[in-house]
Amino acid sequence: MNRTLAYACLALSMALVGSYVALSKPLTAALPVFLLGWLRFGIGGLAMPHWLKKPASEAPMSAQTRKLLFLESFLGNFLFSICMLFGVSMTSAVSAGVIMASIPAVVALMSWGFLRERITARVWMALACALGGIGLLAWSRAPAGATDADTQHALLGNLLVFCAVLCESAYAVIGKKLTGALTPRRITSLINLWGFMLMTPLGIYTAWHFDFAAVSTNIWLLLVFYSLAASVWTVWLWMTGLKRIPANLAGIFTVMLPITATLVGVLALGEKLSGIRLLALAIALASVVLATLPTGKSPAGSAQPSA
Repeated sequence: MNRTLAYACLALSMALVGSYVALSKPLTAALPVFLLGWLRFGIGGLAMPHWLKKPASEAPMSAQTRKLLFLESFLGNFLFSICMLFGVSMTSAVSAGVIMASIPAVVALMSWGFLRERITARVWMALACALGGIGLLAWSRAPAGATDADTQHALLGNLLVFCAVLCESAYAVIGKKLTGALTPRRITSLINLWGFMLMTPLGIYTAWHFDFAAVSTNIWLLLVFYSLAASVWTVWLWMTGLKRIPANLAGIFTVMLPITATLVGVLALGEKLSGIRLLALAIALASVVLATLPTGKSPAGSAQPSA
């Protein structure tokens, strides 16, 4: 694969993540979070059972690779889905986009803490911008007519979305190692299978008490798109791009996530983009640029994200 095609895979992956983060808002209004997560993994699994088979050229998985696969799914699929879906159900898609713009800076911080990678002054500035954007969002005025309870509800939602950022960033740090041991298709199918197994007890319990007949056709169609985007397309596209592009350079393309989430929130969901939110988004996007623009040196390969 040439670099241009790898770049396209990375950009499309993050654009899809941004779109499904925003579109999960109407889904969480129609379906309980645990049921939604369970159906997502189930539908995704039905789309790729043939990807589970080990290619003849692939070496047997080591115990370390198996542990990494479980962690990749537990953090990046299971916990990420729960935090993101509950969070988006309580806050706006625009706010979620602002908060998720902090992913590259948080990945850099985790790489420093867990992989002992050096953090430059520019990355510290990126972290400050990311926190500044989130802080401005937290202190922005509530919409007219909102009660104190509504404000607290939104703040809790924002906190949960940030927890999703932490999960996604941990997923990012693990991802590069897995691409050296397994094919993108195998990684995609195996972590989805783990996600399905982890979510099954909660999903079955929720489904037992849910009225499926009350769900509209449009919601079912949106669920299919969300499931395929979250479980299949975005993961495969990101892992495919990561095989060719160093992870720190790939991080540039996470800029597509907050931009797409915000655009979908405003254009498709009719959310308002106030001046304060626009400024918060601009500051948060500055953190993406600072954290991910390549320097003169070209690292051999480190660690970065997917959803």
